[in-house]
Amino acid sequence: MTDRSAVEDLANRYSLAYDTADLDGIEAAFTEDATFSMKIAGNDPMSFGPRAAIMDLMRNSLSSQTDQRRHVNSNLIVEGTEDGVTRTKHYLTLLATEDGQISLLSAGLYSAEIVEEGGTLRFRKLHLDLDKAY
Repeated sequence: MTDRSAVEDLANRYSLAYDTADLDGIEAAFTEDATFSMKIAGNDPMSFGPRAAIMDLMRNSLSSQTDQRRHVNSNLIVEGTEDGVTRTKHYLTLLATEDGQISLLSAGLYSAEIVEEGGTLRFRKLHLDLDKAY
């Protein structure tokens, strides 16, 4: 089984990279052939991939935000590793600060498939089910 702390570190590095607009850090979290998908409550799922398309999404999302986002990861479950793929789930609490006010934007559940690539863990698949639109 993959080291739990390394899995947690990957999720946290990805979130911190997004929150600090570190595009290189976001890109490093995904394999070249990765898929990122999202389903916002009541809507059809959206899927982006490979990594270049994920990065287009991230750049567009970051450029449209006027607030400071904070992604809080919790309740990590490492479901197991099979054939080099580690499957995980964890909660997301999404906060934003704007004009001196902190607000809860949404919450959700991440599901991931993680692989080791060149000695580094990366997301091969990352899916986010959000409880509400943000």
